[in-house]
Amino acid sequence: MHGFDIRMFPCLSDNYGVLIHDDASGVTASIDAPEAAPIEAALTENGWTLTHILVTHHHADHTQAIATLKAKHGCRVVGPRGEAAKVPEIDETVGGGDTFRFGRYEARILDTPGHTRGHIAWWFPGPAVLFAGDTLFALGCGRVFEGTMAEMWTSLETLRDLPPETHVYCGHEYTLSNGRFALTIEPDNAALKARMAEIERKRAKGEPTLPTTIGVERDTNPFLRADVDAVKSAVGLPDADPAEVFAEIRARKDRF
Repeated sequence: MHGFDIRMFPCLSDNYGVLIHDDASGVTASIDAPEAAPIEAALTENGWTLTHILVTHHHADHTQAIATLKAKHGCRVVGPRGEAAKVPEIDETVGGGDTFRFGRYEARILDTPGHTRGHIAWWFPGPAVLFAGDTLFALGCGRVFEGTMAEMWTSLETLRDLPPETHVYCGHEYTLSNGRFALTIEPDNAALKARMAEIERKRAKGEPTLPTTIGVERDTNPFLRADVDAVKSAVGLPDADPAEVFAEIRARKDRF
C-alpha cells in the first residue's frame, strides 16, 4: 500500500474515524465523519489537508461532523445516491458499479443495502482496502434497519466475494461482543477460537481489532457463513435457503 496511507482512530463512544491519503497527489479523505475533533487532530498530526469526505450511509454517527469539516476545509462530500437527501452538504453521488478517482487510486462503489436502504461500500482494489461502513463488522454485521434480511445477505455475499487479502475497515469496535456471539453459533470453529483469544488480548490492552481481512471473516464470521452446512445445522435450519439462515442468525444476535 505504498503511497496509500491510512490512519484509523477512535471517535464518539465506539466508532472509528479513518483518513486516507495519496502522498503523490496530496488528496486526503475522511471515510464518513463521525466526530470533528478527532478527525482534525489526525489531520494536524499527519500534516494533511482534508479534500474529500467519502460517505457510506446517512446515520448521524457517520455524518454529523460533515457540515463542520466542510465549513473549515471546503472539502468535497461524496455519498450514496440512494440516500443523497439524507446526507448533509452532499456534492456528488455514487452508486453500485460506479468508480471514483482518488488521486492515483480508483475506488469501486458497491451497493450494500440492508443496514440502510442506500448503504454503499468503498472498495479500493489497488491497495486492497474496503471501507464497509456498518454493513460488515469484524465477526459481525450491521443491524437490518431499513432493508430486508435477504438484501443484507446479498450485500454480505458481495463483500465476501472480494479478494481474501482485502483489508476491511468498519465503522465500529464491536468485535469482542460479536465474537462472544459467534461462539454460540460455532463453538468448535478452531479459527474462531484462536481469533477470539487474540481479540481478548488486544482489547485488554485497549488496542483496536481492526482492520480485519475478507479471508479471516470468511473463516470466522457467522454472518458470512450462512451457507455453510455446520452453521445451518447449528441454528436448526439444515435445509434452508442461506438468506433464511442469515435471518435466523441476525435475529439471535439482536436478542443476544
